[in-house]
Amino acid sequence: MPDIRYRVHEKISVEQFIDLLQRSTLAARRPLDRAERVQRMLDNANLIVTAWDGDRLVGVSRAVTDFSYCCYLSDLAVDESYQRAGIGKELVRRTREAAGLECTLLLLSAPAAMGYYPKIGFEKLENAFAIKREA
Repeated sequence: MPDIRYRVHEKISVEQFIDLLQRSTLAARRPLDRAERVQRMLDNANLIVTAWDGDRLVGVSRAVTDFSYCCYLSDLAVDESYQRAGIGKELVRRTREAAGLECTLLLLSAPAAMGYYPKIGFEKLENAFAIKREA
């Protein structure tokens, strides 16, 4: 079992982020062919929690929060070769801790992950709405 280190507010490069997403299951649902857009995703997130195996980025939680009432967890990605080791659960725990326990933690799940989130403490909601992005 690797010695995973977690960091809050650690700056990561767009290249590191794209590389991790390619090693996770999120690559197909992110605009990885547009590095400038991915850079904006990083620049405008105000809570990033990372998981490292040495100097290799193996997990990330990228969120937008007011640190008071709500926190939107927009990306939870773990390198597929490191999955099922509790890294995702720990990233969520640390994200929630950093955002503040007064915050509601919200996310949109990928279809394949619908069964995962209830296992780590999320409640499935029926009262959410979305206007989908155009690009």
